[in-house]
Amino acid sequence: MNLGGIVNPSQIYIAASIVVLAVIAALFFLAKKNTKRKKLTPLAGLAFGFMLAGIIFGDDRLLGYSLMGVGVILAIFDMKTKMRSK
Repeated sequence: MNLGGIVNPSQIYIAASIVVLAVIAALFFLAKKNTKRKKLTPLAGLAFGFMLAGIIFGDDRLLGYSLMGVGVILAIFDMKTKMRSK
C-alpha cells in the first residue's frame, strides 16, 4: 500500500505498536492502584527466571524448551504449595 510516499508501512506498524503499548501501560497503572500487591515467592521467581532463560536460549530448541519446561514445572509446584498453605 503506497500512501503517496508520505508514510511507510513500517512506520504505521511502529506507531500502532507504540499506541497499543501506551494503552496497556495505562491500564496496568490504573489496575495497580485498585489491587493489593502480592509478593513473589522465591520459587515463582526461579520459575520466571527459567522461563526467561528458555526464551533467551530459544535458538537451540532442545535447551530452550527444556528450560521452559523446568520453569513450568516449578510454577506448578509453587501453585500447589500455595494452595495447600491456604
